[in-house]
Order: sequence, then C-alpha cells, then structure tokens
Amino acid sequence: MPKLTIDGMDIEVEPGTSVLQAAERLGIEIPRFCYHDRLSVPANCRMCLVEMERSPKPVASCALQAQDGMVIHTDSEMTHAARKGVMEFLLINHPLDCPICDQGGECDLQDQAMAYGFDRSRYLENKRAVKEKNFGPLIKTFMTRCIHCTRCVRFADEIAGVPELGAPGRSEHMEIGTYVEQAITSELSGNMIDICPVGALTSKPYSFVARPWELRKTDSIDVMDAVGCNIRVDARGGEVMRVLPRLHEDVNEEWVSDKTRFAFDGLRKRRLDRPYVREAGTDGGRGRLHEASWPEAFAAIAQRLEGVAGNEIAAIAGDLADVEAMTALKDLMTSLGSANLDCRQDGALLAGPRGGYLFNSGIAGIEQADAILIVGANPRWEASLVNARIRKRWLNQAYYGPVKIGRIGDAADLTYRVDHLGSDPAALQAVLDGSSPFSQVLRDAKQPMIILGMGALARPDGTAILDCARRVAEAYGMVRDATEDEPAWNGFNVLHTAAARVGGLDIGFLPGEGGRDIRDILIGTRGGEIKVVWLLGADEIAAAHFGDAFVIYQGHHGDAGAHRADVILPGAAYTEKAATYVNTEGRVQRARMAVFPPGDAREDWKILRAFSEVIGKRLPYDSLAAVRSRMAEINPVFAREDIQEAGAWGVFGSEGALDAVPFASSIDNFYQTDPISRASDTMAQCVAEILDQAQAAE
Repeated sequence: MPKLTIDGMDIEVEPGTSVLQAAERLGIEIPRFCYHDRLSVPANCRMCLVEMERSPKPVASCALQAQDGMVIHTDSEMTHAARKGVMEFLLINHPLDCPICDQGGECDLQDQAMAYGFDRSRYLENKRAVKEKNFGPLIKTFMTRCIHCTRCVRFADEIAGVPELGAPGRSEHMEIGTYVEQAITSELSGNMIDICPVGALTSKPYSFVARPWELRKTDSIDVMDAVGCNIRVDARGGEVMRVLPRLHEDVNEEWVSDKTRFAFDGLRKRRLDRPYVREAGTDGGRGRLHEASWPEAFAAIAQRLEGVAGNEIAAIAGDLADVEAMTALKDLMTSLGSANLDCRQDGALLAGPRGGYLFNSGIAGIEQADAILIVGANPRWEASLVNARIRKRWLNQAYYGPVKIGRIGDAADLTYRVDHLGSDPAALQAVLDGSSPFSQVLRDAKQPMIILGMGALARPDGTAILDCARRVAEAYGMVRDATEDEPAWNGFNVLHTAAARVGGLDIGFLPGEGGRDIRDILIGTRGGEIKVVWLLGADEIAAAHFGDAFVIYQGHHGDAGAHRADVILPGAAYTEKAATYVNTEGRVQRARMAVFPPGDAREDWKILRAFSEVIGKRLPYDSLAAVRSRMAEINPVFAREDIQEAGAWGVFGSEGALDAVPFASSIDNFYQTDPISRASDTMAQCVAEILDQAQAAE
C-alpha cells in the first residue's frame, strides 16, 4: 500500500485513495466545491489545490491518487496563493446575494470566502446573469449564483438515475439546466439542495421563510415509508420549518426522499386539535360531529362500551402508529377481553417468525448481493432509499463484483437494468421449479437475495406467495448459517411500506386466540358482529367497510378515519412526540419531540392511559420509560436500539393456489400515501406538475 507524507505526517492508505481522502484521515481539512464523497470526481473547481514536492505547479488533491513517497503540503504559501486565486475567479460572476440568499449561514462558498477571499474585486466588467430554470415545485433556482461544480448533474445521473440535468455550452456560455425545460422527475431531487455548495439550488417551499440560526434542531426518524430514514427536524416556535437528512450509513446514507423532505407542510393542514363526538342523527341516520372536552369524549366511548362483549370490540392500528401507542392499545383491548387486533390494514397477513417479515440482509446488505430478485414491488416509489442502494450496487459492479437483477411485477423504470421475468405468480413458481432463466442466475450466485413487496403480499393469495418465496429462498441458498469459509447470510427480504408495520408485528398487535384478523374484522363490522372499532390512525380503509359499527378514531389528521368516526380523539404527529418506530429491516429507532401538538391533542399512549382509568381498567404505566419497559417485556428487541440483525428463521406462509392476477405495486401515487402527505400543498403540486405531466406524456 502506498505510504505518503502530508504536512509532515506519514500515512499509509489503500491503493486508489486520493490525496484529499488521505488528508482527511489525518484530520487535515482541504476546501472543495466539486468533490463529494458519494459522487464521481470531476476535478473542475480546483479549490482543493495542494503543493506536491517536485511538481512545478499546484495539483488538484481530489483527483490525485496517493502514491508511494509523495510529499504533500496543504498549508504552504503556494497552496494559499493558488486557493486565493481560484476563489477570486469563482467570485468574478457570483452576485452579492448573501443578505437575501436562503443558503446564507450554510453556504460552503460563504465559509471558504472568509478563509481565502479578498475584500474587493479586480474585475471591472459587468457580472454574468443567467436565466432561472424551472426544476419543478420543489427546487428554486438562482443560476446566476452557480459556480459550475456539477454536483447536481452528477447526483441526478449517478444517485437518482434520472439524467435530466446537463451543462450545455462552453466557457461563459455554459449553463446548468434541463435539456428540455420541465420538472425533475426524481423522487430524490431535493438532495441536490443539500449538495449544492452555493445558493444556486434552494428549497422552493422554504424560500425566504427562516434563517438556520433561528431554528431549533431535533434529531428524529422519518415515517413517510418503512425505510426509517434518519432526519433532523428544524422548528421555530411551534412550527416545523424544514426536514433534513441525517447521516446513517446503514440506512439512508445522507439522502432522503422528496416526500420525507417536503411533506411536512401537511402537519399544519387538516389537523385534529380537539376531541369531537357525533350527535345522534334523526331517523336512524348519523348526525354531525361537534366539539367536546376530553371527559365528554371519554364518557361517550365508555357509555357505548357498556354491555358490549370483548369479542364484539376490535382495534386496527394504522401505518404511522408508534410502538408505544400500539402497546397501550393492545393492553387496553386485552383488559376489555378483545383479541380482535390487527396492524396490517392493507391485508398483508404477515406473522410468525421474525425472519419471515424483515428485510433480513439489511439495507446496507444490498451492496453484498450478486443476484437480486424483486417480486411484486416497485422500490423506486415504495422505498426510494432502498432503490438508490440497489442502483448503487448495480453501478459499482467494478468494485463489488457483477450483479444481475430480475423482477416479477408490472413494468416500471427502476433506474437500473432489470430482467423482466413476468408479471404474475406463475413467474415466481417458474423460478422455484427451475424453468425460469433467472433460476440459473440464483443457483450460481454466492449472495442471492429476494425482495418481496406488498404488491405480492397484500392479495387474497398473499400467504401462498409468501410460502412460495420462502421455498425459493431455501432452494437457492439465500438463507444459511455461518461456516468456517463463509459468514452467515439471509437474503430473504420483505419490503414494507408502512412505518408502523414491523413494530406492530414485533409487539404482537395481531389477532389473539380466537381473534379476528383485518379481513374478518371488516366482515364482522359489515355483518354486525363487531359493534365497536378503535382506529389508531388507520386511514386507508373505506368508510363503507365499517357498516353500523361505533368507530373511535384516534389520530392527528382529518382524513378517512376521522370522517367516519363517531368519536375523535386528537393525537400527536411524529414530530410532536417521543416515539419508537421499527424500520423494514427490524432496526428499533427513536423519534424525538420537535414541537408540541396543537390545541388539545396529546401523545397517543397518554390518551389510552387516561381513558383506561375512566373505565376502571387502568394501564400499569405512567411514564414513557414505563411504557418502553413494557415493550421490552413483550419483546426483548425493544431493549436494543439501532441494531440490525436477521430475524429467526422458520416455517411461514401457507400452501395454496396462486392467483393468475398480475402483481401490481401497492403505491400508485408516490407523493400522497398517508394523511400527512395527502394534506400537503407541496405534494399536491408535485402530483400536478410531475405525475400528471408524466401521464400526459405517455
């Protein structure tokens, strides 16, 4: 391995390491604009120039591979003079927008100008002005500020897989933009705002709203999908102003999807901020909802529960419910004698050993796979960061080794090359019996992987498909224990779409002995056997399914569940409570309170604890710590935070006939999948300008 000297310190690095990376390992910071750890190296900004002994001129450290015997100086007079010269050139055309620029306070150019800039310019000609570009409803452009680092171009091409940006023209006529003026169609486009080192790309919804030093920053977890992206919630007063990604190499690296980043404005719309009780209607009809106090709402529920047997009560947890709330609701239902519980409101009847419902390899484990079979999933819409990781694996075959990707499902552009094997369960059966061309690929692979989506599981034959997928995994060595020659590997992966799903399965929010699952609960409500239904943020079920049942809705938005409810209990959204979520790979993560809930809304577990006392079924915990102790008592996994490991393997699914109906993605609108994003004006604009535009083009 090459050994070099940087500023008098010796370091030995792996072949292919750049001088800039070697310097960083020594704690030496080298300024840069075009270089980014996760993008290719263009070496076009020249800000990272360093002095190398025996070289007549400074060299770009980002593109210079470390060689044995090199002697580098990053703090010499030549280096400083070179960087000052580069900075002067960069500022020739850059406008004096700092007082009004949204990047102010977080701008790389601003920071580095303090170290290497000059207090005046020697350039007397007029500055260049560039027309602003239309990048869609999410990104606001000020292209006069652009310094042509091309980070956005490389991100769109390499990470997002949507090569819609380029740099046509030469010299002073070069401009960054879309070749045809239109909105950028990537689900990850907002990350360009983060990587832009100047104020050329800023957040359109955040434009002229706040300065970074005014904001209170809270580390939290995203719930817009089941990936569990690590985020930072920035708030001012009682209002969330923006959501940004946090670094977590094993989950989301440093990216988030556009829905995660921009749907937060839905937290201010259609909020439930006080209890409501529906008055009695005339002629047997349903009356209007009217405002009520907490005691009145609790009294209405308690009155309706009188004389109702436990088997006539049911509870359904929604896709955004936290584990603390599901724990409290489960204990409450148990105290009422009800075993009719379910957290699988889409009908995907997953249960059994933990290995049967987790993304067992982990999201980072995708980079180790050499054959990937995707069944009934569109990861680009269902889990954008998982899709980005698959694309990363596909792009880096020279580094990780070759990989082949097969897909069974509807046609879709996943941003990487895929062998389409079919669209219905027969194609999966063909893989199992060896008649599919992809069977040999799996047979030859050392680290094969299957990704099973909700489009395959949320069907009447879902348990039969799950059984077939399990047998595929076992037949092709996707699940194996560690040996002397090879580490353990579990490539059986379920890709969830609901942030609450794995947590609900882990806590056992499932039918108890003799209890009804989601399908039987809805059959019971329509037939009159189920008289009371408690909805914990369950908004994906049509009102007609509840028949004449008495519906209690506990949640934070006036969505489908609240419209059908007879009593509404206002809860807290994910930014307004300390809560636990488990992502699709089984990683327990904690969200933290960034702002207080509006009005009379309260944290969900506290609502359930208060109601339990009203009906004389007091739950045995009075603090968040006590609730979490109860969670760990039910399942020890909740005592281990931020740990990913494959689940226990066993027999799951059930043998049965496979339907001939083709698989379809569980999501047909990426931007509006839950009560928060459906309430978001920004997401509505994305639907109008991106989805509708794409459909019109087709």
